[in-house]
Amino acid sequence: MQKTDLIKAAADKSGLTQKDTAAAVNAALEIIAEALGRGEKVTLTGFGTFEVRHRQERAGVNPQTREKITIPATKAAGFKPGADLAKAVKG
Repeated sequence: MQKTDLIKAAADKSGLTQKDTAAAVNAALEIIAEALGRGEKVTLTGFGTFEVRHRQERAGVNPQTREKITIPATKAAGFKPGADLAKAVKG
């Protein structure tokens, strides 16, 4: 399912127009992205938690030259599913 499919399904389920639903979905995604950008955790009870995960600096190898390199520390977005979502996926 892509974003447009999600918007259409949400519009059908809610009775809102696709335009209004798209605005709500886009706003929610922007809010989540902004909160993660500030290093905050976003918890949607029953669905899951979005959080910033810190990756340590680590050693790596350039596959073309086989030269050892250092991969710098970085931040990445992570997601942990909630109990209701995990239950729905398992069937």
